Amino acid sequence: MDAPKAGSLPGILFDHARRARIGLPEAVFCEGKTREALLALLRRFPRGSGEAILFTRLAPDIFAAMPEDVRSGYDYDPVSRTAFGDRMPERAGASVAVVSAGAADAPVAREAARTLLYLGIPHTLFEDCGVAGLWRLTERLPEINAHSAVIAVAGLEGALASVLGGLTPLPVFAVPTSVGYGVARDGAAALTGMLASCAPGVAVLNIDNGYGGACAAARVVNLA
Repeated sequence: MDAPKAGSLPGILFDHARRARIGLPEAVFCEGKTREALLALLRRFPRGSGEAILFTRLAPDIFAAMPEDVRSGYDYDPVSRTAFGDRMPERAGASVAVVSAGAADAPVAREAARTLLYLGIPHTLFEDCGVAGLWRLTERLPEINAHSAVIAVAGLEGALASVLGGLTPLPVFAVPTSVGYGVARDGAAALTGMLASCAPGVAVLNIDNGYGGACAAARVVNLA
Protein backbone atom coordinates (compact mmCIF):
# COMPACT_ATOMS: atom_id res chain seq x y z
CA MET A 1 0.00 0.00 0.00
CA ASP A 2 1.27 3.45 -0.88
CA ALA A 3 2.27 5.67 2.02
CA PRO A 4 0.14 8.81 2.48
CA LYS A 5 1.43 11.65 0.34
CA ALA A 6 2.85 14.67 2.09
CA GLY A 7 0.13 17.21 2.71
CA SER A 8 -2.68 14.64 2.79
CA LEU A 9 -5.88 15.93 4.33
CA PRO A 10 -6.82 14.55 7.76
CA GLY A 11 -8.94 11.44 7.35
CA ILE A 12 -8.56 11.42 3.54
CA LEU A 13 -5.85 9.32 1.93
CA PHE A 14 -5.66 9.66 -1.84
CA ASP A 15 -4.75 6.70 -4.01
CA HIS A 16 -2.15 8.65 -5.98
CA ALA A 17 -0.78 5.51 -7.68
CA ARG A 18 -4.16 4.51 -9.14
CA ARG A 19 -3.52 6.02 -12.57
CA ALA A 20 -0.22 4.17 -12.94
CA ARG A 21 -1.83 0.97 -11.69
CA ILE A 22 -5.10 0.85 -13.65
CA GLY A 23 -4.96 3.80 -16.05
CA LEU A 24 -7.65 5.79 -14.22
CA PRO A 25 -6.95 8.50 -11.64
CA GLU A 26 -8.52 9.02 -8.23
CA ALA A 27 -11.90 10.75 -8.03
CA VAL A 28 -13.83 12.36 -5.17
CA PHE A 29 -17.41 11.22 -4.48
CA CYS A 30 -18.81 14.31 -2.77
CA GLU A 31 -22.18 13.08 -1.54
CA GLY A 32 -22.06 12.51 2.22
CA LYS A 33 -18.86 14.47 2.81
CA THR A 34 -18.97 17.50 5.09
CA ARG A 35 -18.75 21.00 3.63
CA GLU A 36 -15.52 21.51 5.52
CA ALA A 37 -13.96 18.43 3.94
CA LEU A 38 -15.15 19.44 0.48
CA LEU A 39 -13.84 22.98 0.91
CA ALA A 40 -10.43 21.63 1.89
CA LEU A 41 -10.40 19.28 -1.11
CA LEU A 42 -11.53 21.96 -3.54
CA ARG A 43 -8.85 24.32 -2.29
CA ARG A 44 -6.24 21.66 -2.98
CA PHE A 45 -7.03 20.74 -6.59
CA PRO A 46 -8.08 23.89 -8.53
CA ARG A 47 -7.10 24.71 -12.08
CA GLY A 48 -3.32 24.95 -12.24
CA SER A 49 -2.67 22.64 -9.29
CA GLY A 50 -0.93 20.16 -11.56
CA GLU A 51 -3.08 17.27 -10.36
CA ALA A 52 -6.26 16.29 -12.21
CA ILE A 53 -9.03 15.27 -9.78
CA LEU A 54 -12.69 14.75 -10.72
CA PHE A 55 -15.40 15.63 -8.21
CA THR A 56 -18.69 13.74 -8.68
CA ARG A 57 -22.09 14.16 -7.03
CA LEU A 58 -21.21 17.73 -6.08
CA ALA A 59 -24.61 19.32 -5.50
CA PRO A 60 -25.26 22.77 -7.00
CA ASP A 61 -26.18 24.32 -3.64
CA ILE A 62 -23.01 22.96 -2.04
CA PHE A 63 -20.81 24.30 -4.83
CA ALA A 64 -22.62 27.65 -4.85
CA ALA A 65 -21.92 28.02 -1.13
CA MET A 66 -18.16 27.76 -1.66
CA PRO A 67 -16.09 30.98 -1.66
CA GLU A 68 -15.84 32.67 -5.06
CA ASP A 69 -12.08 32.16 -5.22
CA VAL A 70 -12.66 28.41 -4.88
CA ARG A 71 -15.48 28.28 -7.45
CA SER A 72 -13.45 30.24 -10.00
CA GLY A 73 -10.82 27.50 -10.01
CA TYR A 74 -13.19 24.85 -11.36
CA ASP A 75 -15.11 23.83 -14.43
CA TYR A 76 -18.44 22.95 -12.81
CA ASP A 77 -21.59 21.54 -14.42
CA PRO A 78 -24.77 21.59 -12.31
CA VAL A 79 -26.66 19.04 -14.44
CA SER A 80 -24.07 16.28 -14.05
CA ARG A 81 -22.94 17.61 -10.65
CA THR A 82 -19.29 17.26 -11.66
CA ALA A 83 -16.30 19.55 -11.27
CA PHE A 84 -12.63 19.49 -12.16
CA GLY A 85 -9.79 21.96 -12.20
CA ASP A 86 -7.12 20.37 -14.37
CA ARG A 87 -7.95 17.66 -16.89
CA MET A 88 -5.96 14.71 -18.13
CA PRO A 89 -4.15 15.13 -21.48
CA GLU A 90 -6.27 14.86 -24.61
CA ARG A 91 -6.14 11.50 -26.34
CA ALA A 92 -6.34 10.84 -30.06
CA GLY A 93 -7.97 7.93 -31.83
CA ALA A 94 -10.50 5.81 -29.95
CA SER A 95 -13.71 7.54 -28.89
CA VAL A 96 -16.94 6.83 -26.98
CA ALA A 97 -20.61 7.41 -27.84
CA VAL A 98 -22.85 8.27 -24.88
CA VAL A 99 -26.44 7.48 -25.85
CA SER A 100 -29.37 8.38 -23.61
CA ALA A 101 -33.02 7.44 -23.88
CA GLY A 102 -34.57 10.76 -22.88
CA ALA A 103 -34.05 14.21 -21.42
CA ALA A 104 -34.84 12.89 -17.93
CA ASP A 105 -31.67 10.77 -18.15
CA ALA A 106 -29.51 13.86 -18.74
CA PRO A 107 -27.87 14.01 -15.27
CA VAL A 108 -26.49 10.47 -15.63
CA ALA A 109 -25.64 10.72 -19.34
CA ARG A 110 -23.84 14.00 -18.77
CA GLU A 111 -21.96 12.59 -15.79
CA ALA A 112 -20.62 9.96 -18.18
CA ALA A 113 -19.79 12.56 -20.83
CA ARG A 114 -18.15 14.91 -18.34
CA THR A 115 -16.05 12.05 -16.96
CA LEU A 116 -14.84 11.28 -20.48
CA LEU A 117 -14.08 14.98 -21.02
CA TYR A 118 -12.06 15.02 -17.79
CA LEU A 119 -10.21 11.86 -18.86
CA GLY A 120 -9.31 13.47 -22.20
CA ILE A 121 -11.23 10.85 -24.20
CA PRO A 122 -13.02 12.00 -27.38
CA HIS A 123 -16.76 11.41 -27.14
CA THR A 124 -20.15 12.40 -28.51
CA LEU A 125 -23.36 12.74 -26.52
CA PHE A 126 -26.47 11.46 -28.32
CA GLU A 127 -29.53 12.46 -26.29
CA ASP A 128 -33.22 11.59 -26.66
CA CYS A 129 -32.72 8.29 -28.50
CA GLY A 130 -35.35 6.29 -26.60
CA VAL A 131 -36.94 3.22 -28.16
CA ALA A 132 -40.48 4.63 -27.95
CA GLY A 133 -39.50 6.49 -31.14
CA LEU A 134 -37.04 4.01 -32.60
CA TRP A 135 -36.31 6.19 -35.63
CA ARG A 136 -34.49 8.61 -33.31
CA LEU A 137 -31.93 5.91 -32.61
CA THR A 138 -31.67 4.34 -36.05
CA GLU A 139 -31.09 7.72 -37.70
CA ARG A 140 -28.06 8.25 -35.48
CA LEU A 141 -26.72 4.71 -35.64
CA PRO A 142 -24.08 5.39 -38.34
CA GLU A 143 -22.65 8.22 -36.19
CA ILE A 144 -22.75 6.03 -33.08
CA ASN A 145 -20.95 3.20 -34.88
CA ALA A 146 -18.13 5.57 -35.83
CA HIS A 147 -16.98 5.38 -32.19
CA SER A 148 -15.04 2.69 -30.34
CA ALA A 149 -17.49 1.94 -27.49
CA VAL A 150 -21.02 2.87 -26.43
CA ILE A 151 -22.50 3.88 -23.09
CA ALA A 152 -26.29 3.35 -23.10
CA VAL A 153 -28.15 5.34 -20.46
CA ALA A 154 -31.85 4.63 -19.84
CA GLY A 155 -34.51 4.42 -17.16
CA LEU A 156 -38.03 2.90 -17.17
CA GLU A 157 -37.58 -0.66 -18.53
CA GLY A 158 -34.05 0.01 -19.85
CA ALA A 159 -34.78 -1.33 -23.34
CA LEU A 160 -32.26 0.99 -25.01
CA ALA A 161 -29.39 -1.25 -23.90
CA SER A 162 -30.87 -4.35 -25.55
CA VAL A 163 -31.69 -2.50 -28.77
CA LEU A 164 -28.20 -1.03 -29.03
CA GLY A 165 -26.72 -4.40 -28.10
CA GLY A 166 -28.49 -5.89 -31.11
CA LEU A 167 -27.61 -3.12 -33.55
CA THR A 168 -23.97 -2.24 -32.93
CA PRO A 169 -20.82 -4.40 -32.94
CA LEU A 170 -19.20 -2.06 -30.41
CA PRO A 171 -18.76 -2.84 -26.69
CA VAL A 172 -21.93 -1.64 -24.93
CA PHE A 173 -21.89 -0.46 -21.31
CA ALA A 174 -25.42 -0.05 -19.99
CA VAL A 175 -26.24 2.39 -17.19
CA PRO A 176 -29.76 2.16 -15.73
CA THR A 177 -31.22 5.35 -14.31
CA SER A 178 -33.71 5.92 -11.51
CA VAL A 179 -36.20 7.50 -13.95
CA GLY A 180 -39.76 6.18 -14.13
CA TYR A 181 -43.10 5.70 -12.41
CA GLY A 182 -44.22 3.08 -9.90
CA VAL A 183 -42.87 -0.32 -10.82
CA ALA A 184 -39.77 1.30 -12.31
CA ARG A 185 -38.74 1.27 -8.61
CA ASP A 186 -36.08 3.97 -8.77
CA GLY A 187 -34.12 2.18 -11.47
CA ALA A 188 -34.50 -1.41 -10.27
CA ALA A 189 -36.66 -2.33 -13.29
CA ALA A 190 -34.12 -0.87 -15.73
CA LEU A 191 -31.28 -2.62 -13.95
CA THR A 192 -33.09 -5.97 -14.04
CA GLY A 193 -34.04 -5.52 -17.69
CA MET A 194 -30.48 -4.70 -18.68
CA LEU A 195 -29.10 -7.65 -16.74
CA ALA A 196 -31.68 -9.92 -18.41
CA SER A 197 -30.93 -8.54 -21.89
CA CYS A 198 -31.07 -11.03 -24.75
CA ALA A 199 -28.37 -9.03 -26.57
CA PRO A 200 -25.13 -10.92 -25.89
CA GLY A 201 -22.19 -9.15 -24.31
CA VAL A 202 -23.91 -6.09 -22.84
CA ALA A 203 -22.12 -5.08 -19.63
CA VAL A 204 -24.25 -3.41 -16.95
CA LEU A 205 -23.28 -0.77 -14.39
CA ASN A 206 -25.04 0.27 -11.20
CA ILE A 207 -28.10 2.55 -11.13
CA ASP A 208 -27.29 6.19 -12.03
CA ASN A 209 -23.56 5.39 -12.24
CA GLY A 210 -22.57 7.47 -15.25
CA TYR A 211 -19.08 7.84 -13.82
CA GLY A 212 -18.69 4.05 -13.67
CA GLY A 213 -19.92 3.68 -17.24
CA ALA A 214 -17.35 6.19 -18.45
CA CYS A 215 -14.56 4.44 -16.56
CA ALA A 216 -15.58 1.06 -18.03
CA ALA A 217 -15.50 2.52 -21.54
CA ALA A 218 -12.18 4.22 -20.77
CA ARG A 219 -10.59 0.87 -19.96
CA VAL A 220 -11.52 -0.33 -23.44
CA VAL A 221 -10.29 2.90 -25.04
CA ASN A 222 -7.03 2.67 -23.10
CA LEU A 223 -6.41 -0.78 -24.57
CA ALA A 224 -7.23 0.49 -28.06
